[in-house]
Amino acid sequence: MENAQQNNKLPLEGLRVLDLATFVASPFAAAILGEFGADVIKIEQPKGGDPLRKFGTPSPNGDGYCWLSEQRNKRSVTLDIRTEKGAKIFKRLVASADALCENFRPGTLEKWGLGPDVLKEINPRLVLLRISGYGQTGPCKDRPGFARIAHAFGGLTYLTGEPGGPPLTPGSTSLADYISGLYGALGVLLSLRACEKTGRGQEIDVALYESIFRVLDEMAPLYAANGFIRPRLGLGTANVCPHGHFECGDGEWVAIACTSDKMWMRMAEVLGRPELGPNPRYKTAADRVANRVDVDGLVSAFTLSLPREKLMAACVAGDVPIAPVYSIADIFADPQYKARETLVTVADESAGDITIPNVLPRLSETPGRITHLGPALGEANGDIYGGELGFSDEELAALMEEGVI
Repeated sequence: MENAQQNNKLPLEGLRVLDLATFVASPFAAAILGEFGADVIKIEQPKGGDPLRKFGTPSPNGDGYCWLSEQRNKRSVTLDIRTEKGAKIFKRLVASADALCENFRPGTLEKWGLGPDVLKEINPRLVLLRISGYGQTGPCKDRPGFARIAHAFGGLTYLTGEPGGPPLTPGSTSLADYISGLYGALGVLLSLRACEKTGRGQEIDVALYESIFRVLDEMAPLYAANGFIRPRLGLGTANVCPHGHFECGDGEWVAIACTSDKMWMRMAEVLGRPELGPNPRYKTAADRVANRVDVDGLVSAFTLSLPREKLMAACVAGDVPIAPVYSIADIFADPQYKARETLVTVADESAGDITIPNVLPRLSETPGRITHLGPALGEANGDIYGGELGFSDEELAALMEEGVI
């Protein structure tokens, strides 16, 4: 697998992407493109760079572990595009780019004199990805937005927590940023495909809250149809049962998902109560949801009677969908993760060996790869500004002294 990853020709080779963004959402889109061969140039402020560098836990080289993982495969240059000289240099970079990723508040690029109209004059084929909290339009567009804000505004936080309890954070992760980054990468690829036919680039407008709202299954059409507002359901799920988290006899937890009547029949067999399968109180999904307390009680009593390992074995043998509720320590020890190399260890000259999530999606013929971790600040200044744009060492030194790079 390793040799294949090193030798295969990547599908996005020859594509140049400028990453002008900070933190996670738009940079994640650029990172995905970079995993499959795009040349991603990370443009950072000369003093300090992207704030993500120092976000979270620092690694041995001073940059955070999040930075090393999420800025993989990129080359870093420093440039203050708010200065006149910096803007001129930026325009030269735009001229040879295929895509530009940004996630400033709407109007920021325009304020700096670098809005879409200006960029299109320089490069009519440029694809511009714009990710923001609320999108480029609407009454909320000027508000700052982060993942937590998007989870709340997008409807996910309302669903998270125990019945009657407060709304909780849906995991201490920037889910909206990552989903928006995925939509952003998809948008870039779709736009590049369109550009092959039209010769024109376009803008991609991704709002963090819309990325969250898009994955809330039937909530929108159901509310429009009959006004139903799904409440917080805690350990359970709205439309099927048993379908939730259950505690085991040793204090560990599992997830069980019986999403069909067939699976409930299997669950009844595992419970040692096969007569419950065709019982009129439990036979159909609607029956089980109507008698949720009884059904969950039956399953919970069973899970509490066994340690997790034995419970897992019984359900797997009975073909009942079950998974352990894993901590990150459990993940590192799991043979499934190891077999698929879901985690990969990459050597970094200054930070040492760093273990990070592997490339997704998996392609059979042209799989992506990780060439290096998040770059040092400005490490590609010489290659890009000197080698490509032709600045002399003296000119680069002067630009650095002026704070342009």
